[in-house]
Amino acid sequence: MRREKKRKKYLEALKTNKLLKDLKEEDLVNFLNKLEEEIWPKTSCNVNKSRTSHYFHFIISGRLKVYQVERETGREFTFFILRKGDAFDVLCLLDGCEHDVYYETIDRVVLLSIPIVAMRDWIAKHPEINKNLLPYLSHQMRILEEYASNVTLIDISTRLARLILKNINRESHQLELINDLSNEEIANLIGSTRAVVNRHLQQFKHDGILSIGREKVAIKDLDLLLEKARSQFPPSF
Repeated sequence: MRREKKRKKYLEALKTNKLLKDLKEEDLVNFLNKLEEEIWPKTSCNVNKSRTSHYFHFIISGRLKVYQVERETGREFTFFILRKGDAFDVLCLLDGCEHDVYYETIDRVVLLSIPIVAMRDWIAKHPEINKNLLPYLSHQMRILEEYASNVTLIDISTRLARLILKNINRESHQLELINDLSNEEIANLIGSTRAVVNRHLQQFKHDGILSIGREKVAIKDLDLLLEKARSQFPPSF
């Protein structure tokens, strides 16, 4: 009974996955039979590039950051925070080469994995996946493009405001995905340091833009936040 309940939960998660959302339910059921469950504990770092180079993963629950480290300084830069609906590693799927990035769980992460060879075969037989693959990859490229322009051209206060805006739920106006991250993790997302991010967050609090509680940030004045995010380049949110 418990196994059947879990299977139903996984099937529902696959229905909302950005790559698989157009598959018929019968095909999703067959696909689920090919997947292997993996559970990565909270704050664990997966450095087994052989595993991520040969298996394709679908995130069922939890958050996972994709980052790179400057070996000499130890400084990190976070490219993406992946969550339910995301999949990785798309680059390994496309070119078969090892991707020089690290993965670290922010929460306990539940994954469903499949050998990349099998995933390619499945895509060949189901063009619906291929149709979704290019927009998904394009979205990730746009995120990286925006990161590059922000870090090069825009001051840290504006970067921070834009990061917060990008992660506000449009319906509830609540901050999601990054609301409980440490200042160091936020700094890694905008190419700054923990001390600098803390200083700007405290300024945002002083200005009445945010309220900052223990491990949680909430929006107090969205209009003021929008004003902070304005610069010569309009924010993409």
